[in-house]
Amino acid sequence: MPEIVVIAAHPQLQQSRVNVRLLRAATRALPGRVQVRDLYALYPDYYIDTAAEQAALAEARLVVWQHPIHWYGMPPLMKLWLDEVFAFGWAYGPGGHALRGRDLWPVLTTGGPEESYRPDGYNRYFFDAFMPPYEQTAALAGLRMLPPLVLHGAHRATDAELNGHVEVYAERLSSYPGWPEIESLGERPACEVPVDARPSGHD
Repeated sequence: MPEIVVIAAHPQLQQSRVNVRLLRAATRALPGRVQVRDLYALYPDYYIDTAAEQAALAEARLVVWQHPIHWYGMPPLMKLWLDEVFAFGWAYGPGGHALRGRDLWPVLTTGGPEESYRPDGYNRYFFDAFMPPYEQTAALAGLRMLPPLVLHGAHRATDAELNGHVEVYAERLSSYPGWPEIESLGERPACEVPVDARPSGHD
């Protein structure tokens, strides 16, 4: 099984300059070692095959979430994928250890330029302020979140900027887990969910 699984979600991939190039780079990176799962191609009807997705993650050492930022978070199909695949008792909670000890790497693009993610910009916060849901999701599932790879102002990126970004992405995939910064990352937070945290029945 591939040890790197790229979960890609872009609702209009055919209109993307950046994510389509990133997907091509991932697909070509070390055949047999990297598996790319394009959610909008796999599930145009939004019916997620949960068993197939969990099986794809079963042996992965690195899970990549590659998507554009939509309203400060994930595109809708990516969020549905997370809801369905990271199930209680599988990804977290009592007995939910399927992903424990793996790494999660967000690879993200934004429409707004980097300067818009400042207190004096129109997005009002530094980009890191929007990352806690990703960080806590990783922690709850026992994943170690690696520093995100972000390209701001993606549709305005020059050819040189785009080429450099794609090159970094491909190099990172091919050199994982030999990233210098990984050694400096702390231990994964312990987020043990008690047995009675999810009573049976509906909310």
